[in-house]
Amino acid sequence: MRKTSTDVMVVGVALFAMFFGAGNLIFPPFIGMAAGTAWTAALLGFLATGIGMPLLGVVASARAGGSVEHLAGRVGPRFARILSVVIILAIGPLLAIPRTGATTFELGVVPLAPWFSPALFSVVYFGVTLYFAINKSAVVDRIGKVLTPFLLVTLAWIVVKGVLTPLGPLVDQGLDRPFATGFREGYQTMDAMASVVFAEIVIGALVFKGYRSVTDQVRLASLAGVIAAVGLGLVYGGLMYVGATGATRFPEGIERTQLVVAISQALLGETGKVALGLAVALACLTTSIGLTATVADYFSGLSRGKIGYKAICVATVVFSGVFATVGVTTIVRVAVPLLVTVYPVVIVLILLTIGGVSHRGVYTGAVTGALAVGLLDAFTAAGTPIAAANALVAHIPFAAAGFPWILPALAGGALGLLLPKK
Repeated sequence: MRKTSTDVMVVGVALFAMFFGAGNLIFPPFIGMAAGTAWTAALLGFLATGIGMPLLGVVASARAGGSVEHLAGRVGPRFARILSVVIILAIGPLLAIPRTGATTFELGVVPLAPWFSPALFSVVYFGVTLYFAINKSAVVDRIGKVLTPFLLVTLAWIVVKGVLTPLGPLVDQGLDRPFATGFREGYQTMDAMASVVFAEIVIGALVFKGYRSVTDQVRLASLAGVIAAVGLGLVYGGLMYVGATGATRFPEGIERTQLVVAISQALLGETGKVALGLAVALACLTTSIGLTATVADYFSGLSRGKIGYKAICVATVVFSGVFATVGVTTIVRVAVPLLVTVYPVVIVLILLTIGGVSHRGVYTGAVTGALAVGLLDAFTAAGTPIAAANALVAHIPFAAAGFPWILPALAGGALGLLLPKK
């Protein structure tokens, strides 16, 4: 019993570290500031997609077989492969890796050296990423084990100080549908998509510890998920509250990274601002290295070795380095069309698997319904709305609350019952 408890704690802390991306810290304060007195409703929405779905994703993937292709394979093998590629690209060079570079520059460099060139920084940052990713150095893991506690201590310092000496009063910001706002902003963490990739690592760790039955793996992954959820909830909740207290102190149009810097300076002074900036910057670097290695491993394996690991590493950092120079705000804006398309699909797959559904037609129908509405949402987010289709979608129940894909997914799943079961 003692060994099981220890193993659950170890895996839970590891899972927390995997989800605890330094780049995600820019979202809770921003949402809190926009929500004001409604920050708790916004927090619940953010936790649903930023913590709840990722942890359910780990459990669902474990139940399905341990990988994203097992999970999505219930729709079909071709769909599973396409979704896997899209997810790897999203948590890799398309979005997550460039965002680590841009966040590092804006939080760790600009406050200290505002004159520094973003292009030059990108060359240095992604040059370091490439060096460590290609060599698969264990140094990065060792650094990460020191950085995460240091970053957590700094964040705890900010939250405690922000609770004891609030930046200002909580005011009504007039945010319409705070829960839906937090829910959609939680997409930006990309953790639900990453969870179906992380699941393979978690299951591998449990197998290594001697837990070979699927029942044990699902049970222990669930318990580990609770530990990770508590840690993430405290971090995100504290930062969102601090952001909410700053609603009257900072300008409305302030960018996400600028808000984090301003909060750090207001609560901790120049020393605290610099400490947080450096901790986040170094933590982002370790994330960038790990994600680059993951992308290279995946596509090298997908090509069966025809494209080398090192070549993919180079391509990944070059693309990411160029994209990172556009800044965090632009990267976040570009991410929206992809995330509103893919996230509902991933949520549907997770919930159906958790619910024990085995009928392939239900998976196909539900995913089709969610994907169809998600694509329309993506066109709107990209600034090219389809007016007639959007007018129709607006009449769907839950659309006004920001969840137009729910009913089409349910309807598609029901229609899917008419298809062959296998």
